[in-house]
Amino acid sequence: MPSCQVFSIRLLLVVVIVVSFDVVTSDVASGDPIPLNVLFIVTDDMNNDLACYGNPQVQSPNIDKLSQRGMRFDRAYCQVTVCNPSRVSFLSGLRADKTQVFTLSEKTRSHLGDWVMLPEHFRHHEYFTAQIGKIYHTKEGYEDPRSWDVEIREFGKSPDNLEILKKVDPAGPTKHTDWWAWLKTPDEKMPDGIVARRAAKIMEKAVRDGKNFFIGAGFRRPHAPYAVPKKYFDLYPPESITIRPPAPAGYYNSLPPAAHSYTAPAQPLSDQAQRELISAYYACNTFVDAQVGVLLEAVDRLDLWDNTIVIFISDHGYHLGEHGGFWHKLSLFEESARVPMIVYAPGMKAGGQACNSLVELIDLYPTLIEMCGLRSPVKLDGVNLAPLLDDPTKTVKEAAYTVIARDQSPAHNHARKNSYLGRSVRTDRWRYTEWDGGRHGTELYDHHSDPHEMVNLANDAQHAATRSHLHQLLVKSQEK
Repeated sequence: MPSCQVFSIRLLLVVVIVVSFDVVTSDVASGDPIPLNVLFIVTDDMNNDLACYGNPQVQSPNIDKLSQRGMRFDRAYCQVTVCNPSRVSFLSGLRADKTQVFTLSEKTRSHLGDWVMLPEHFRHHEYFTAQIGKIYHTKEGYEDPRSWDVEIREFGKSPDNLEILKKVDPAGPTKHTDWWAWLKTPDEKMPDGIVARRAAKIMEKAVRDGKNFFIGAGFRRPHAPYAVPKKYFDLYPPESITIRPPAPAGYYNSLPPAAHSYTAPAQPLSDQAQRELISAYYACNTFVDAQVGVLLEAVDRLDLWDNTIVIFISDHGYHLGEHGGFWHKLSLFEESARVPMIVYAPGMKAGGQACNSLVELIDLYPTLIEMCGLRSPVKLDGVNLAPLLDDPTKTVKEAAYTVIARDQSPAHNHARKNSYLGRSVRTDRWRYTEWDGGRHGTELYDHHSDPHEMVNLANDAQHAATRSHLHQLLVKSQEK
């Protein structure tokens, strides 16, 4: 059966429950009561390789337009560098030390019980809530039906073989998919294309029915496999791609073994294979950008900019060959911990500006409920970012924190097993990382002189005071 038919059938199987209500909230700037909706856009495995974030090779016109209308956060960080625990963290507003979800194995509410999640909180306040695509992690026990009035879960992770025009599977790091494929599938028949168009229709119906909404639109790409329509690959011929600079000889093996996110391949990827992989990843970023464009066109068409907050984020960052051969995620380096984050809110005074203040994904929960005039039922771990939307020069926190689990067995199944944790703190100048409290190594990087985190200063005596201060920040971050 063609993949497009499979997608249609799956969508027909979704049970949709519609509830009518009317909510009045408040404007972030003036305090005047107006209804505010939320369009919450989440991508999977997207790093900061976008034009608006300074990569001129990547075409991202729709995300760029959103950044020109809203605020681009240049130093936004996830709390865990793998999908499931990151999503549980920002949707609960809690750090992983409280959710106790560190890998792909723990389910969303395994330790949270009846904790009120972000979309659920809006639902409790009579918002119409809808999930289209991947917001929570996929599969039973990871999804959260109590958060939604309408729940259309992720589908179509890999393309049907009949849709593939060309497929290449390089011998990259173990324990992760690397293959990429040109597809003949049109955008509107791709799973993410269906998500965008279905979300636009649900948004349109909510407006027509007079409902305030919290709509989560979750895109699978650029998550591997890097499979999107061929026209996006055509934008990035491999010979035009700039690969990451090589690391000094012996650098990769000089890192603490715990710092390695995946087992390296027997032979490093050739320059050509790297160009092809990066080309495929960029193609996926541009494909996702086109689907974001479908959503933003709906916001335009429905005249929602005056009463709708729009959020664009990724669940974590992504490596494309940095640090002597890092690919994918699961590290505690900047490329894996840093994420794109754009926030637009009606009435914001600094629209179109960038913010260099440190922020975290857990800040979205308190920010959204504050802007929408909703009370927080409990203490959240994040902070309200609304003041930055009026003045991006303000500072709301001293540091951002990211953790990742490590499996100490030879299999290195870091995504699913937790033998010990790596913890990293990012301040204005420094990144400091402890593996198992330092028992498996420590790392210290000075972003003023070493923005690519290549020179580990952890054992440099002249930085002992800095290391001690950052260690105390990590200790404080674990306090319940």
